[in-house]
Amino acid sequence: MQFFALLARNTQKFSDADFAPLLPGEAEQRRTLYAQGAVRQVWNRGDIPGSGMMFEAVDEKEVRGLLATLPLVETGMMDIAAIVPLNPYPGFGPKR
Repeated sequence: MQFFALLARNTQKFSDADFAPLLPGEAEQRRTLYAQGAVRQVWNRGDIPGSGMMFEAVDEKEVRGLLATLPLVETGMMDIAAIVPLNPYPGFGPKR
């Protein structure tokens, strides 16, 4: 099943200087999750600092476990704003 996770940097508590040392590890862990097939796509948010990530997982619990491996989530510097389960869009299927 696919899930969309919407993440937001906790800029109320942390500055750009606080984030900087963790960003290489964050990027590396995202690459690892992508290589494992757990993450399908990643976007940077255009409205606020943060990202959107498309996951392939059994359930929301698995998604939360995967997100917990990200350094920014681990340290409380990135908040999970939403995890949305996605269902297939039927409009592209055969007409009945």
